[in-house]
Amino acid sequence: MARLIIMGPPGSGKGTQAEHIARHFRIPAISTGEIFRAHVGGKTALGTEASKYMDNGEFVPDHVTNAMVQERLRDDDAKSGFLLDGYPRTTAQIHALDTMLSGNRQRLDVVLELAVEDDILVARMLHRAQEQGRSDDTAPVFRRRLELYREQTQAVVAQYTARGIVIGVDGSGNREDITAKAIAAIESALREAK
Repeated sequence: MARLIIMGPPGSGKGTQAEHIARHFRIPAISTGEIFRAHVGGKTALGTEASKYMDNGEFVPDHVTNAMVQERLRDDDAKSGFLLDGYPRTTAQIHALDTMLSGNRQRLDVVLELAVEDDILVARMLHRAQEQGRSDDTAPVFRRRLELYREQTQAVVAQYTARGIVIGVDGSGNREDITAKAIAAIESALREAK
């Protein structure tokens, strides 16, 4: 049983790593992006509310995001653990997640933070933009996205670091090596926490 969060800047390979790590621990990888799309596509009440913000390029408010995540964590496949990708993004969301977990007599085990140097991230994203024919993904635009990510997540990482549950893993190099390092680090932390 493992209750995990994965964090990392855009281009860090977070989504790919989340899939492989979740498969190893036999838990679902839960992405807030997928939750949003499922609710909007399913035309649920929460999806309708979220789409009002998403359509205007705004962040979905915490109360909507929290409600969606709470609903997803109640699904049977998440009862024995999960890996959250893209949540929490604010300190208010940390408190909401704490409340959700404590209501089930659970707690978060590990926050995995993928660290990659900015120059590598920019090179990865420019390569991806070129492959996908996206002329809007320029180096200055991407560097600004990295700044925004760090501003947004700094307080979240600081709170979890204070709890002693953040593990940093180098996210540069090949995917298989990163996955192996991440799994080894998580397994070690889970053993120590027992």
